[in-house]
Amino acid sequence: MRKIINKTKNKNFLKKIFIKLCRKIGYEIIDQTNLYIPTLEKSVDENLSELGESVISIPLGKAKIVRKIRALTIIIRSYTSTHNQGSKMMLDQNKSRIFGQEKIEYTLRTINSIIISSHYALSIFNSLKINLIVTDDNSNDENLTKIKNVLNKANFDTSIINIQKDEFINEIKQKDENGNLISPNMISNMRNIYKSLMIAKDTADDLVYFLEDDYINHKDSITEMLLSYEKFTSQLNKEIFLCPADYPYLYTNIQDTKILIGHKRHWRIVGETLITFLTSRQMILKYWNELKDMATIRHHPMEKKLHQIYEKEYCFSPIPSLAMHGTNINSVYGIPPNINWEKLWDENKV
Repeated sequence: MRKIINKTKNKNFLKKIFIKLCRKIGYEIIDQTNLYIPTLEKSVDENLSELGESVISIPLGKAKIVRKIRALTIIIRSYTSTHNQGSKMMLDQNKSRIFGQEKIEYTLRTINSIIISSHYALSIFNSLKINLIVTDDNSNDENLTKIKNVLNKANFDTSIINIQKDEFINEIKQKDENGNLISPNMISNMRNIYKSLMIAKDTADDLVYFLEDDYINHKDSITEMLLSYEKFTSQLNKEIFLCPADYPYLYTNIQDTKILIGHKRHWRIVGETLITFLTSRQMILKYWNELKDMATIRHHPMEKKLHQIYEKEYCFSPIPSLAMHGTNINSVYGIPPNINWEKLWDENKV
């Protein structure tokens, strides 16, 4: 019995020495019997990556991070009081949204989902700085109070900026690129886009996540985007764009693409998105003229200038989607395939 005990002790001692050696030289080991990683003291289904240091994807191993993220500015463009006050219809479209609720309900759930996702990210990445800004165009006092109450739930910096009706009146063209007058709702939309771009240009620190107020995000949305951004930019040695939505219209034609492994999702290169995306302030400055044109001239499609940027830069979209665009269920620009829409909607009720 004594010899068996000694052998066990020797085995455990050698195992500890081996684990320490692996940690020192930067290797990870996995116990295949229980899927435990002793070098990290974690199981494989836990978060194995570390912001600013490395992304670990089993069985691909560890990717060293060169491009480290310092901070994230999130700008949500809010439109709850349009000229069609209280309407359930979408901007410039005679279509109702999925679940048939008033617009303010989508705004509140979008903000709530971002706060939940940000809290989850901050619980993993202690050094991350997040700032959430809501740019609101002409919401009434009741809706503004509701928005502020949701923002108060956040344990990071938040603010709401009210856009004036005559703001950028001289910059935004009243006619589209074809010479046709554009609607007051579209003017409001463009005014808000321009405001969000100005904020990002002048005050953002590192990354900026622009999104409309009808994108309900998954809990792991922020975490997946940040870790994948670091991984891809470190591998490609250049800044990129990320879109959180897996739009249905991207599958209407057979197109060549490239697939990359992010944190816990596949990501594919796309050439088109709507005006909800994440990128760096560096890219905003690089393509300021194109982005400004998108906000001040009504193109067809509206995102044409953004798509032209994607001809020069990488834009990635996740599979499956990290966000649900709350549009009409038949819209090819909205509901992403192969996710539980109702569950995501219900989880973010305020």
